[in-house]
Amino acid sequence: MVTYTVEKINLSLQIVPIIEDEGKMYGAVDKVIEMIAKSGYKYEVGPMETTIEGDIDGLLQIVKDAQKICVEEGAVRVVSVIKIDYKKDGIGMDEKTKKYRG
Repeated sequence: MVTYTVEKINLSLQIVPIIEDEGKMYGAVDKVIEMIAKSGYKYEVGPMETTIEGDIDGLLQIVKDAQKICVEEGAVRVVSVIKIDYKKDGIGMDEKTKKYRG
């Protein structure tokens, strides 16, 4: 078993709740983003996914909670795409994007 000692990774989450009423889909996504905001982790919402910075256990718990929120909001199915950027000494969002920001 691998032991993760790094406290700073990046996880990007794209979540698509399958809800018959398409308008309610966006409400479910809004609730997921609200949950992420309340988590205390650094995050950035993009047009296709939300990137979060933190420890792997906490971020994977956010993914689980996001699934649950979508089901509670009426999703009969939830499709999630997750990307994890792991680096031995840790990695932050800023170090990857600072040269592109003013």
